[in-house]
Amino acid sequence: MTTRTPSLATAIPTTDEDPFGREVLADPLPFQHRLREAGEVVLLERYGVYAMGRYETVRAALLDWQGFESSAGVGITDFRSETPWRPPSLLLEADPPHHDAPRSVLEKILGPRELRELAPGWEADAEVLVDEVLARGTELDAVEAFAEAFPLRVFPDAVGIPDEGREHLLPYGDHLFNSFGPENFLVQHGAPHIGEHSAWVNAQCARDRLSPGGFGSAIWAAADRGDLSVDQAPLIVRSLLSAGVDTTVHAIGAVLHAFATHPDAWAQLRADPSLARVAFDEAIRLEAPVQTFFRTTTRDIELGGVRIPARRKILMFLGSANADPRRWVDPERFDLSRDPSGHVGFGMGIHQCVGQHVARLEATSLITALARRVESIELLGEPERHLNNTLRAWKRMPIRVTFT
Repeated sequence: MTTRTPSLATAIPTTDEDPFGREVLADPLPFQHRLREAGEVVLLERYGVYAMGRYETVRAALLDWQGFESSAGVGITDFRSETPWRPPSLLLEADPPHHDAPRSVLEKILGPRELRELAPGWEADAEVLVDEVLARGTELDAVEAFAEAFPLRVFPDAVGIPDEGREHLLPYGDHLFNSFGPENFLVQHGAPHIGEHSAWVNAQCARDRLSPGGFGSAIWAAADRGDLSVDQAPLIVRSLLSAGVDTTVHAIGAVLHAFATHPDAWAQLRADPSLARVAFDEAIRLEAPVQTFFRTTTRDIELGGVRIPARRKILMFLGSANADPRRWVDPERFDLSRDPSGHVGFGMGIHQCVGQHVARLEATSLITALARRVESIELLGEPERHLNNTLRAWKRMPIRVTFT
């Protein structure tokens, strides 16, 4: 990275590196280190957007929704001047007051009481899945067997969508998160098929496709009460299906990889299963399944001596913030004695992930079930990354387990 001086008053660190290039997506840590060391704000010349990778800067921007808006899109596309390929999310891509009602409704539907009711069933489902997988042998792909299988088993049931067609969920979400970045090789790969996936997902959001008692029917009931408009209801159901599957799949993958590479931590968890919640958040901090999100400045803003003009895109590196040694001691270590609660892996402020408690329940149910049966987890070979413009994910993770 280089520093160039466009005026006597301001020195703006710049880089021509591509954070959406294949090499950086496969291993973002070296780039993120250079980004943090270059300054609080760095200009990405290739895209003409500003980037921030230090913890305090990213956290402050996430909290300042008035200065860094989401309404212009959380991807590189500026909704003020470009038309998005799908209707904007009423949660991720809206600010108050338009953001308030959808957020309030979902916070109630995904609240503590609802999750307490779900927990016994999900814990039982996790036990069944673990038994089924272990019955097939001790060598397996952790991504396919656990990280993908469990969320696709329990979350769509909770929303209330049918079994048939669920294979559309992962490729739909994958393309959605790719589309937050530039139109690169990943977007081009998914574009020919997104119409089919999108049509199926949109169809599941209709009132008559959702089974009674699920999250989806509760959203429609909120519309009937007047808490939402009828037009908003299917878009909020779509938000659940868009953001509630892929992110949890990759979060569980992050936890499993952390334990496979830290056997002492697995022994700790088996001795004290209450550490499952800490393990989940520490894996989110360490791996940050959601690596980046964009915001747009609403006014001229100065950070670290750099003046960012109004109406400019800002790329916040959540993964980099979670690895910032200015905030975390030995940040590349998976440490169950650490308090990871300040991480920004789920965002921060009014746009913090409303479904994070659901993801946490899914992950801890599965981890706890595994800890009861599995004595050890070890990698059989080098895991393979699944590349995505926004997400950090595993495509394949061969492991061997020993179990009681």
